[in-house]
Amino acid sequence: MKVIDLRPRGYCHGVAKALHMVKKTIEDDNYPRPIHILGLIVHNKKITEAFRHFGVISLDNPLKTRLELLDDIHSGTVIMTAHGVSDQVIQKAQQKGLTIVNATCKDVSKVHDAVKNHLSLGYEVAYIGHKNHPEPEGILGISNDISFLTSAVDALNFIQKYPDKPLFVTNQTTLSRYDIDVVLNVLKVKYPDLLFDDDICDATTTRQQAVIEQAPVDLCIVVGDSLSSNSNKLAFVSQHERHIPSYRVEGITDIDPEWFKGINSISVTSGASTPTKVTNEVIAYLKQFDYDKKETWEHVSSLTYLDILA
Repeated sequence: MKVIDLRPRGYCHGVAKALHMVKKTIEDDNYPRPIHILGLIVHNKKITEAFRHFGVISLDNPLKTRLELLDDIHSGTVIMTAHGVSDQVIQKAQQKGLTIVNATCKDVSKVHDAVKNHLSLGYEVAYIGHKNHPEPEGILGISNDISFLTSAVDALNFIQKYPDKPLFVTNQTTLSRYDIDVVLNVLKVKYPDLLFDDDICDATTTRQQAVIEQAPVDLCIVVGDSLSSNSNKLAFVSQHERHIPSYRVEGITDIDPEWFKGINSISVTSGASTPTKVTNEVIAYLKQFDYDKKETWEHVSSLTYLDILA
């Protein structure tokens, strides 16, 4: 079975920075204990479990906002995730006397700055994103006047709150071009003079482009967490843009050997928050796999916590 290793893959700069900051906090005794992460530092359960092994408490509850999660932290250090938070979250953490480590990705910070700037210039703002994702939560916390659009239906029903103001539109950094265009194209018909700032991050764009431009294969495997927006989008792009069947797996233990019956070629990519060693383990497994030899079907991970955080 031919296995093609698509590049780029592995950590984007925002994830690499966030993980470095958590490791530095763990190693530096000057940071008050306990160490909390407000949400998941990045959307990868393996990384969260590895940090838990070193005493880091990750607070994540889909029914609570970041502002509400702060109520569960009474002392120590709080790390803001790569997905960003609103100014109210920072202020509340300061009022509680917590030591703050801000690991917000610079691409997310850029969107925050653009939204604040255009609001100050008198624009009405609409933001394209996914529900129940921490990145839009941080953006929407900037102002109650920001309209949140998740679909073409939302765009169709959208009416400006302030018709006399120009309209500024931006987006969640981890979306696919398709996700944005199905909303934006409707908005442009209704508001042809809108100003759009394309804020898909480079890591998301280049990984999706590699999937779109790949040579024809029978199957595409995306290594990434179920919560990872950019990982899910890679699988979507493979199927929607190239009509190549795709499975997203969190590691080799998620692989079903029956997928490979009659398969001669496979491509492998990974989300921007997937540890490289996890992807390498998947690739090594696929390279030795032979559907007709059951002894090659065994797939038990040998990775340790230290491997995950390497």
